[in-house]
Amino acid sequence: MAGDDGKESAIPTNLRLLLVLEAMAEAGVPVTPTEVNQKLGLPKPTIHRLFTTLETEGFIQREIDGRGYSPGQRVRKMSTGILSSLRIRTARIAILAQLAEEIGETSNISIPDRDAMVYLDRVETKWPLRIQLSVGTRVPFYCTAGGKMYLSSLDRRHLRNYALTAKLDPLTDKTITDPEALIEEAVAIRERGYATDDKEFMADMVAVAVPILDSNGRLVSTLSFHAPELRLSIGDAIDHVDRLKQSAARLSELLHEPDPQEASAQGG
Repeated sequence: MAGDDGKESAIPTNLRLLLVLEAMAEAGVPVTPTEVNQKLGLPKPTIHRLFTTLETEGFIQREIDGRGYSPGQRVRKMSTGILSSLRIRTARIAILAQLAEEIGETSNISIPDRDAMVYLDRVETKWPLRIQLSVGTRVPFYCTAGGKMYLSSLDRRHLRNYALTAKLDPLTDKTITDPEALIEEAVAIRERGYATDDKEFMADMVAVAVPILDSNGRLVSTLSFHAPELRLSIGDAIDHVDRLKQSAARLSELLHEPDPQEASAQGG
């Protein structure tokens, strides 16, 4: 007990909530208070009180199993704001624009947000015939290239929970609506490193997506492009996977680069 008290007093009160959120972010999967506390070493009543505060204020939310917790709406909004910061976004748009120019089709960055992918950035094709999915649009996981790419990053248990509980509406006649088939598709995507949407979300639209990874190799967002099938077949779209992966690697590097002002301050 003395050790616990010493650990608690060593962590300033105003840092504890932030350290809990940091530990949850590092885990990358739903966690319990006990699991987080293995790193922080706070008294049991303290860690549960911190989780209760974060849940009440909307920063974290309880999972359907009643035990684990994951980032809540307020944390997700914060992360989106950080990813959209001006310096990073300027470089990000430049990479997207180059990709759209090389492929000749609309390129997108999407992030997972609880039950859907959300378009964070996009650069439109120059063709007059285009598919309008504006920034902020929410699209399902199970029938989009970016969404299925995200599902492939989940561990087997969470992937199965999603497939068995999500409403898999048939948006087209090619939409995967069988949970077991969706699980098989996600496993195949994980192995090959890219995902496709072959007219599963919209009739006559094809898309390909690859992951954008953080410094720990975890998916934080996806890079994709989509096009009308009249202009690009799914086979021709897949031919651009290597180009997509190269752009995704450059986008991943942006997440790892220190802010020039911070680097200058540390150097000075």
